[in-house]
Amino acid sequence: MAWDVIVLGAGAAGMFAAIEAGRRGRRVLVVDHAAKPGEKIRISGGGRCNFTNLGIAADRFLGRNPRFALSALKRYTQWDFIARMDAAGIAWHEKTLGQLFCDGPATQVVDLLLDDMKGAGVVLWTSCAPGAVTRRGAGFAVETARGVQEAASVIIATGGKSIPKMGASAHGYRFAESFGLPVTETRPALVPLTFAEQELVWMKPLAGVSLPGRVSCGTMGFDEALLFTHRGLSGPAVLQISSYWREGDALSLDLLPGQDAGAMLRRSKVEAGRGQLAGALARMLPDRLARHLADLSGVTGPLAEVPGATLDRVAEGLADWRLVPVGSEGYRTAEVTLGGVDTEALDARTMQARAVPGLYFVGEVVDITGWLGGYNFQWAWSSGWVAGQVA
Repeated sequence: MAWDVIVLGAGAAGMFAAIEAGRRGRRVLVVDHAAKPGEKIRISGGGRCNFTNLGIAADRFLGRNPRFALSALKRYTQWDFIARMDAAGIAWHEKTLGQLFCDGPATQVVDLLLDDMKGAGVVLWTSCAPGAVTRRGAGFAVETARGVQEAASVIIATGGKSIPKMGASAHGYRFAESFGLPVTETRPALVPLTFAEQELVWMKPLAGVSLPGRVSCGTMGFDEALLFTHRGLSGPAVLQISSYWREGDALSLDLLPGQDAGAMLRRSKVEAGRGQLAGALARMLPDRLARHLADLSGVTGPLAEVPGATLDRVAEGLADWRLVPVGSEGYRTAEVTLGGVDTEALDARTMQARAVPGLYFVGEVVDITGWLGGYNFQWAWSSGWVAGQVA
């Protein structure tokens, strides 16, 4: 055979798997339909690449069986990738919640991977659309724009459906299904949420307003920034909760987490009793939002004349403001895809399909999705690494 390993997809997981296989002396070909490798890396983290997180743990991943990810995450950890960054001389810094970003442009990470692939003897074909993958003898035949290629092993690292303008597609799921492997339901994740027209009447004037808050859905909640948009809600807290939200669910917004809004309003009543509720709220919240909430409360007149019980009711609303999205912005802006190749069909130690020896699935195409903040890149590095050790 011309190749020992063919990797479909030149993203984070695919390139990492190729590097590891190449370092073992395997003849490796990476095929990608895009013109440039690692485009998601390049645009991630506002162009600084949030390449991992210090707080990697199983409860920060979603899927039918999130603990499936533990084997790979423990064998190739965030500390291992940090060491690789340090060895390459790529400066980085920690932001909030353990998130690690490059000091310079994210292209440094892409260049690191390309250099490592070259050093490992990996061949990269870009602008080369892959076609069907079929069994041929003990190995596989892979149709490509440059003709049929044969290999003993194939690693599927084609990603999910998120950001189709960058070429995202469902190819990986179709490859799995062609070999009889189950694929769980897929949906956009880490995505802004949208609202019905009657809600947008008051939301649109708030577009651009951002504040720290807590956004919850069911038993899950995230304390991060939230942002009002022309379509609904965004910001890190909303992106995080979008992975847990389902149609019909209500969001609970705590606009002043950790603060006693009732006590603050009662103090305003004493200290600024001639003022209106909107003024008191504006001392705690952005002005446009404060005015909207004051109107929503129906409270009028000087604060000195507003009963304490009424102020407590307003405070309760600030701590548990219920809003019901109608949908999300979809794969167009989703950072990742929730769902994918069912982990029941894969070996957690190798990422190999149990029923198809030599066929591997890594990264976003698998039914493992991390929180916002570097978790999905770490899953790409870890799953790619373990497949690269054996493919």
